Amino acid sequence: MKKKQLIAALLLGVIVLPALQGCFGVVATGVGTGVMTALDRRTLGTQTEDEAIEWKAGSRVDDKLKDRGHFNFTSINRKVLISGEVVSADVRTEAGNIVAKIPNVLGVFNELIIGPSSSLTDRSNDSFTTSKVKSRSVDNGKFNPLNVKVVTEAGVVFLLGLVTQAEADAAIQVARTTSGVKKVVPLFEIITPVRARELDLTQSDGNKSATTQSGNP
Repeated sequence: MKKKQLIAALLLGVIVLPALQGCFGVVATGVGTGVMTALDRRTLGTQTEDEAIEWKAGSRVDDKLKDRGHFNFTSINRKVLISGEVVSADVRTEAGNIVAKIPNVLGVFNELIIGPSSSLTDRSNDSFTTSKVKSRSVDNGKFNPLNVKVVTEAGVVFLLGLVTQAEADAAIQVARTTSGVKKVVPLFEIITPVRARELDLTQSDGNKSATTQSGNP
């Protein structure tokens, strides 16, 4: 399978496979996740830590600010995007402070909007917009879509990931020209082309090895 086809299949799997029922869905999802993990520029340890940070952020904010807003948390390389809607500026600030105090968090992008929580229809539209950006990213050919995290809130697209400036520019252009996108907010961590090549080589080999070992009985 060509690289572009593989990436497209993996991105499709992220959206479709979790909805499948039974053993096939579980196995297929596991395989897709394993491959995506191996292709990620973050180390396996950092990916695991990012997942833990997202879980802790959701749990701690919910404990303190439940029913005072709609919150989403996305951690990439220990830097956390907080998106959604809250009832006041004080709640916005408090949510940011809670997340900033989580161990190993290196930075917080507090993009919470003060206003009523989005409806299920709004969130469905945002998910569709995200899927369109991801789909068009595959066809772009100037960057690996697996290195770009896309989050959409109220038509605003946030872009995160470890990318070169050229990759960032290409991803931003794709998002800006996608129907339904009102605004693009790039939150990338910019790395040099040399560093990108190093990560693509070393992380791929290391993560594949770790993923294989973790899958052994």
